[in-house]
Amino acid sequence: MDSPAPAAAPLIEVRSIDWVPDEERHGRLWHQAPLWFLGNFQYFTIPIGFIGPSMGLSLGWTVLAGVLGIVIGTIFMAFHASQGPTLGLPQMIQSRAQFGYRGVILPLFATLFTYVAFNVADQVLLGDGLHSAFGWNANLVGIAAALGAAALAIFGHDWVHKAFRALLYVSLPLMIIVTIGVITGHGGGGPSDTHYGFGWVAFMAQLSASAAYNITYAPYVSDYSRYLPASTKPGGVIASVFFGAAGSAVWLIALGAWLAIRLGATDGLAGLQTAGNNVIPHLGQAVALLSALALVATMGMNAYGGMLTVLTAVDSVRSIKPTRTARVVTILILTVVWFGIAKLISAGSVSTVFTALTLMLYLLVPWTACNLMDFFVVRRGHYAITDLFRPHGIYGAWGWRGLTAYAIGFVVELPFMVLPQLGSFSFTGVLAKQMGGVDIAWLVGLVVTGVTYWLLSRSLDLATEQRAEAASDRELGTAHVGQTA
Repeated sequence: MDSPAPAAAPLIEVRSIDWVPDEERHGRLWHQAPLWFLGNFQYFTIPIGFIGPSMGLSLGWTVLAGVLGIVIGTIFMAFHASQGPTLGLPQMIQSRAQFGYRGVILPLFATLFTYVAFNVADQVLLGDGLHSAFGWNANLVGIAAALGAAALAIFGHDWVHKAFRALLYVSLPLMIIVTIGVITGHGGGGPSDTHYGFGWVAFMAQLSASAAYNITYAPYVSDYSRYLPASTKPGGVIASVFFGAAGSAVWLIALGAWLAIRLGATDGLAGLQTAGNNVIPHLGQAVALLSALALVATMGMNAYGGMLTVLTAVDSVRSIKPTRTARVVTILILTVVWFGIAKLISAGSVSTVFTALTLMLYLLVPWTACNLMDFFVVRRGHYAITDLFRPHGIYGAWGWRGLTAYAIGFVVELPFMVLPQLGSFSFTGVLAKQMGGVDIAWLVGLVVTGVTYWLLSRSLDLATEQRAEAASDRELGTAHVGQTA
């Protein structure tokens, strides 16, 4: 059940990597579903449905692989979301409990790569898509998208929620009309001359990319639930995030597969425009523009998460005071970085999406295994929050258990990896070759990392940690009184 909003939030968010006290918990549970529904209800999702067909996978098998992958990835994402109300912290600050105050820099690198890779791929997709659909200059599109995303990230948490809800209310009815038109045969297209069927390599590639899509939200999903009241039921958060993020992703991946096979589309936005215009004249233009705007908003979400990651990394080396200025400067630097990298990308949009998702999956799976095992099995949601901000606190500077489990998990992935073409470089692990190129690296990494972390954590002194947690609660209670007096 939602609690009454404590107070009006500031125009520009004040918080960054610090703890959110109870009186500032103004979030609403019902906001989570539309946020994550629109997070996937945009142009990036459509080309994921192109991956299977590009490897000869039929429409039915592509949709099945997409559904299975999305369900698997969203389960992990949704369980991470439940940590936000419990702790009131950004996700990667909480990860100091597994990796240590300074050791968290290792998963922070993987997380920052995710944010930058997403926005690089997003910018490539927007440039290619709006050029194909409307003939717009890709460079100008990239500049406008980067500036819009940076502005949204600077305004912060509440404005991201508001922008996503507004775009969803406008775009959802139009996308429903397009989809009904496709189902009823009014979207155009027809049988393809290309032979499509089933193959394990293509099926697993589609499944892995789909799973990666929502697993890559895991490092920052709780950043957007940390303003929910601490009394919010975890089950409610998990369900809201799961159905929001999974519903739109399954929908657009299936639509993308249809566009690729039945319409012969090579660009998701141009294909969406064509199908929409076939249903109702000019409907395609409206839907394509809204889908592009939703992707810009998602870039703002990524920039916001990237800022939290960078500030956490800096604070892990040298303690800093999180300020608005630090937030703004960090976001602007990240904007320049992803814009510059995107301008160097020469690969096509589908190739860029597939490669980015594969790399993110390999890097993030060991982290998510450690984090969820720690939160739900080992420590069961009990943490000394103040110690997460102290290099010599109860969690130490270097969390050898988390670092060891992460390293082992990543190493065991290597023989099973099938890395798509990245420039002139590609890699297929020795065991993946023997399996005909089927990629199960992330599944192996997930299981091995989780079991390893659980075994290593058997030696934790949880009784001492409970005393530290009680001291932390008293300290936060004192700070709370001081702030409200």
